[in-house]
Amino acid sequence: MKTFTLWLQDATHEKKYTDVCSFVGEDSSGSFAILAGHARMMTSLVMGLSRFRCKNGNWQYIATPGSLVYFKNNKLMLITRHFLIDDDYMAISVALEKQLLQEESRLQAQKRSLRHMEEEVLKRLWEFGRMGG
Repeated sequence: MKTFTLWLQDATHEKKYTDVCSFVGEDSSGSFAILAGHARMMTSLVMGLSRFRCKNGNWQYIATPGSLVYFKNNKLMLITRHFLIDDDYMAISVALEKQLLQEESRLQAQKRSLRHMEEEVLKRLWEFGRMGG
């Protein structure tokens, strides 16, 4: 069976798999698969799970918040902010859900902080205008 190389890269680390038989991902047009010898392609994956299978036949699941995928000369590069890999679908689904909840919590905190800063700026501008400045 023909194989290809998969490079996974995020902001803090990278992983390389040299005996990948197939990759399944999803972009805005739907699910797709890549096998060895596939034509050159580039797309962006939606947030969620992708999977790949090595020669040993076990599926590995990749959780990402979205990523860029580029395939050329039997090399598949997946570049993202961060990724998780596990061969247990349920475990990685739980990890992805936990990660998404943490990101949502951080985003809400940032929004509250920005709202507070805007209120303070407006308050000071109003005070400055009241003082005749």
